[in-house]
Amino acid sequence: MQSNMRIIGITGGVGAGKSTVLNYIQNHLQCRIIYSDDLAKDLCVRGEVCFEPLVRLLGDKVLGSDGEIDKRTMASMIYADESLRQAVNDIIHPAVYDRIASIAEEERTRGAIRFLFIEAALLIECGYNEFVDEMWYVYASEPVRRERLKASRGYSDTKIDGIFASQLKEESFRAHSDFVIDNSGTPEESYSQILERMKEYE
Repeated sequence: MQSNMRIIGITGGVGAGKSTVLNYIQNHLQCRIIYSDDLAKDLCVRGEVCFEPLVRLLGDKVLGSDGEIDKRTMASMIYADESLRQAVNDIIHPAVYDRIASIAEEERTRGAIRFLFIEAALLIECGYNEFVDEMWYVYASEPVRRERLKASRGYSDTKIDGIFASQLKEESFRAHSDFVIDNSGTPEESYSQILERMKEYE
């Protein structure tokens, strides 16, 4: 059974409140949500497609006592080495893309859901614009994001500055997005924007 399932990418800067938006979507729409970070972790376990290439690249020292890749060790190895970080991304990102494409094909064939949402901070950078039917950008003003990160994660201004500097600027997000959810206010204000958007598909 072929369906007219829509594939929607959801992106936005750290602290914009993507998880609030996605929780609402999960509970109110006939959908499946793929969290690309979780999928990436799944693909790095022993027996999965990224495991052997990463161990070849980083060496046995990246393995923990359980024989699995130790995420902290890998993070510290690539933190100070830009070329190594790029090499790791070149292994993981294409594998995640391929797995998402196969999940989308399975869901299309099953025909049980109306929407497949893909959440990732790097959707635009990794070329998902070509893959999704539309891109949603969860926006919140910088002061709001800063306050959220301090309250929820205890981040310092210096750490927040570094994170903001490493992410796409607002103009880039907006330029690549078909729909912007302004998540600077209350959750209810964001939910009403989503419901308005959903009316377009009825």
